[in-house]
Amino acid sequence: MFVFLVHLGAFGPLLLGILDSSFLFLPFGNDFLLVVLTSRDREHLPLYVLTASIGSTLGVFLLDLVCRKGGQEGLKRMMRPKRFEYLKRKMAKRSALILVVACLAPPPFPFTLVVAAASAFQYARVRLLTIIFLARALRFTLLGLLALWLGRHIIRIINSEEFTWYMAGFILLCTVGSAVQVFRWIQRSRPVPA
Repeated sequence: MFVFLVHLGAFGPLLLGILDSSFLFLPFGNDFLLVVLTSRDREHLPLYVLTASIGSTLGVFLLDLVCRKGGQEGLKRMMRPKRFEYLKRKMAKRSALILVVACLAPPPFPFTLVVAAASAFQYARVRLLTIIFLARALRFTLLGLLALWLGRHIIRIINSEEFTWYMAGFILLCTVGSAVQVFRWIQRSRPVPA
């Protein structure tokens, strides 16, 4: 899949951004893809940043559609009460800052949970998507600049046999993580019998 996304060029980060920022578990997926693409084709860094940011924003939009409809009641079913109250207090005071940190922080920071909470607490959709786009653009720009600086070393690592095994394990982890996450969402979204 990763090779397929690399061959898609600028459309790879767009597609992976949609998948990664919605309901699937793909930590560092778009980061790796952006670094590889930038290392191979330096001139297209702005295009890769743009498409990755748009993809991430579209993925968040899909997540927002579902979580906004479910509201606070839907969110309560997805997490422990103590965590729900903590998140509610934090989102009431500093929603924008929390969203920016979620966009910039690497996993295991709960990006999807923060976006789901913002949507469930009815944070303004346009503001949410604007923050996501701008913060992701900053993240991908920094990663792209790092790839420009270390590009040759990155390509050498990517062509190694160890990296191939690492990616196989990473893909397995993402597949299992996505399946678990989707299963949990389905289980928690079912109505509780009276």
